[in-house]
Amino acid sequence: MHDLVMKLLDQDKGENIVSIDLAGKTSIADYMVIVTGKSSRQVVGMAEKLRERLSAEGIKARVEGKDSGDWVIVDAGDVIVHLFRPEVREFYNLEKLWSADFSTVDYTLYQSV
Repeated sequence: MHDLVMKLLDQDKGENIVSIDLAGKTSIADYMVIVTGKSSRQVVGMAEKLRERLSAEGIKARVEGKDSGDWVIVDAGDVIVHLFRPEVREFYNLEKLWSADFSTVDYTLYQSV
């Protein structure tokens, strides 16, 4: 499914497509894909088209955030796709957050005395 999602987003002229392997970071999905659209209209269009194409392949996907078109999420289970307008993607910078090596984080930084 991951390869299909990447191919479909590329066909729809998505820009700066990044795939993050979530193995060992979370159990919510296997991959997170982040893609930029030039406008709210393109972002919503890519999300709807992706949902329709996945549905045609027998894959259920939910779409959230279509109303504003700034940040739309397509949740296809094993793959979660975040579609952004350029300014919104830059602001949230999900690549930096999810590319971190969580195994090196010290969760005992704040200890009670």
